[in-house]
Amino acid sequence: MELSENQLKQVLNLVEEKKGRDLVLLNLKGVSPVTDYFLIATGNSVTQVKAITDNLQEKLPDLGIPLLRVEGMPEAQWVLADCGDLVVHIMTPETRDFYNIERLWSDAEIMSFS
Repeated sequence: MELSENQLKQVLNLVEEKKGRDLVLLNLKGVSPVTDYFLIATGNSVTQVKAITDNLQEKLPDLGIPLLRVEGMPEAQWVLADCGDLVVHIMTPETRDFYNIERLWSDAEIMSFS
């Protein structure tokens, strides 16, 4: 299923609803055979990472975006939400700094919406 720009914006809004910060959306088309997009976000604490994840689990189906699998709970240092064409990474600041996955996927285009 091809995700629309509107659906991607709505996912960003869901993360921002729960005060996720430092959102980066990477276009992995032509870079990864596994998924088309990575959304990387930071939650200030384990509790906030869980809240962001819960919000996604509750509302993604309403956007027509399947949530295939969630990994990383209940520790919630790094939660990965697999939505097929979109993989959402929600991390605590320390975990995000340590793994720096934006650097690992530096070949991908960073998307922005005006």
